[in-house]
Amino acid sequence: YLYDLFLKLKNSKNQSIEVEHCKIGFRKIEIDDKGSFLINGKSIIFKGVNRHEHDPDHGRAIPYDRMVQDIILMKQNNINSVRTSHYPNHPKWYDLCDQYGIYVVDECNLESHGLRTTIPASLPEWTEACVDRMVSMVERDKNHPSVVIWSLGNEAGMGKNFKIMKEETLKIDTSRPIHYEGDLNQEIVDIISSMYLSPQRLERNLKKNKAGHSGMGVKLSSPRPYVLCEYAHAMGNSLGNFQEFMDVFEKYPNAIGGFIWDFIDQGLRKGSDKGEEFWAYGGDYGDEPNDSNFCINGIVLPDRKPNPALFEVKKVYQNIKVHPVNLIEGRVLIHNKFDFIMLSNIKIGWELTANGKIIQTGMLEYIEVEPNEQKEVIIPFQKPNLEPNTEYHLKIISTLKDNTLWAEKGHVVAWDQFKLPFSAPKETGALENVTEIELDDLKEYYEITGEEFKVKIGKTSGVLESYIYNSIELLNTPLVPNFWRAPTDNDIGHIDLDLKSATSFDFSWKDTSKNRIVKDITYKRLNNGVIKVSVLFTIDNSDQDLSILYTIFGDGNIVVKNSIRPSINMGRFGMQLTIQKNFDQLTWFGRGPHETMLDRKTSGVIGIYSGKVDELIHNYVKPQENGNRTDVRWAALTNEENIGLFVSDIGDTHLSVSVWPYSLEDLESAKHTYDLPKRDFNTFNIDYKQQGVGGDIPALAVLHKKYKLKGGEDYSYTFRIRGYSKDKGDFNSLFKKIPPFI
Repeated sequence: YLYDLFLKLKNSKNQSIEVEHCKIGFRKIEIDDKGSFLINGKSIIFKGVNRHEHDPDHGRAIPYDRMVQDIILMKQNNINSVRTSHYPNHPKWYDLCDQYGIYVVDECNLESHGLRTTIPASLPEWTEACVDRMVSMVERDKNHPSVVIWSLGNEAGMGKNFKIMKEETLKIDTSRPIHYEGDLNQEIVDIISSMYLSPQRLERNLKKNKAGHSGMGVKLSSPRPYVLCEYAHAMGNSLGNFQEFMDVFEKYPNAIGGFIWDFIDQGLRKGSDKGEEFWAYGGDYGDEPNDSNFCINGIVLPDRKPNPALFEVKKVYQNIKVHPVNLIEGRVLIHNKFDFIMLSNIKIGWELTANGKIIQTGMLEYIEVEPNEQKEVIIPFQKPNLEPNTEYHLKIISTLKDNTLWAEKGHVVAWDQFKLPFSAPKETGALENVTEIELDDLKEYYEITGEEFKVKIGKTSGVLESYIYNSIELLNTPLVPNFWRAPTDNDIGHIDLDLKSATSFDFSWKDTSKNRIVKDITYKRLNNGVIKVSVLFTIDNSDQDLSILYTIFGDGNIVVKNSIRPSINMGRFGMQLTIQKNFDQLTWFGRGPHETMLDRKTSGVIGIYSGKVDELIHNYVKPQENGNRTDVRWAALTNEENIGLFVSDIGDTHLSVSVWPYSLEDLESAKHTYDLPKRDFNTFNIDYKQQGVGGDIPALAVLHKKYKLKGGEDYSYTFRIRGYSKDKGDFNSLFKKIPPFI
């Protein structure tokens, strides 16, 4: 709560000659013997962001409306705290943080970075300047209840001057702890701080946390709070393994959270020579030297439209969590992770889906759960009549019951989804029921013809070169193996290291598919309705031959099995084709609706989604791999007549798919969005997986092992591809008609 404080200056006649007004609040900050950071007695986890003051049209002169937009975005996406990196912000920002309820780490404008070992250190000629900056900030902002931590600066080394800064701060205010990441030996700080640790390294550090300091009256034998003042570097397609950080924060009482680097892509609005608007970065104004796009590392674009990482932040930072107890019986725990509020303004609903289609819905009555407490409830769904080749999911959604200052009623604040542990036995088609097909063994290719389709598999290329369905050619270019992705910012790297060896996959994969050589190609007719074509390729970077097995059925289904044992880490394992531009509607059953990656998919809801190709790409400021959807069971790329290609996983490996209105080469070579040409085709990626995107370390894809496609391991995946028209039924019905396993 905020209160109005009026200060009146009166003369000897008791007449008011001056009146000052401000909003104030009351709260108590403590650090307990466990190293927890307490506000009004409650342990706090900072679910924070670093925020530079930036506007795409006004630079550092950020308008008030933009500040309001930022604070609302934070609240709507479960962000509870902000670090004013790396300087005191506009006074109005603190008013907004007070009003909307955002914790502030207020940081002094002190950074010497490359000179941090010598300036300001202990040099007396710098003492007055350092102290003046710190004291000015504290005096200005000390009455803002949202300010809960003072920070002495950023990346400016250590020395006596910082001790003096702390001493002078404590003369003004002893109610807030002192933070400074540069105090590597924890000589003066109340809070231990690190940058860019992995979740595993953070956990190791927490286990050996040093004893506390006396600045906040903490016992010297007690652990101190541990914060990541910068973590989860969000440059480009990044923010991998974000959920794993929260798992650590919630495990240790002195792990008090962290601040993502950072909130906003710091690009400026600019026009190209052709009049196309784009976001400019280093070098776009002829400036030399420059840091290129190293200022582009936000979870929102310069105009505050979301990058896909924002959806992951909202999910991981959510304050209501549902834990399964017995899903068959519908029993779950509702965990209120808010620190101070009940769930009185929250409506909790649920939906049951069968292969992504909603079949039951309901609302729960008001559930009274104390802050940081849990309560068991029953979701009263009825067990459906189980159908073969169908999976069932239960989703619990928490929404606002009434309007708030930062969102309207109905706004989703949290959700959880669970795959239910029941299913009918799988069914596959019978081999004897397959339609007849013909094969012509021609000089350059095998031509296989069925009732509605004709395909060609090249003998020299070893790949599917043509698929004609109902007299329509569905392949603009062949379906080829692909081991390469348009490098992300993390893949490329922006740090002075031997980047090719430091990155998590080898760039020599780029031309591996183009350089493949057919070692052997044979076919076998199993009966009148099934033909197998087996191809072995000699390829670079592999311990054994790449194997592709095509099983062609008379009904038009082609089952494609890819197997490889790479000798070095891969960036991607999949296949790619292009298709005419008018096939531009992608519908899929998998995670969505937004882009997800192997290590950034916690926020993806399993469901059925559809959209135009131009809507499904994401225009990162600097173009790079984008638009991927993970855990895809089936996908269809169709035209206005609902004719096109249908693909689905075979064997429960699930797929990753993406569609672009340009080529992989276009995407890789572009520096800005206006560099991407408008092609007369769409590129369709049908992948087993891409490696993760990383983000623990700034601009370097140092991935966790489980998110790599590692050399020396066997990989295999199988999918079905076929022509589609609406007479084949809906996509789910077609998906459930699984070809015979042969």
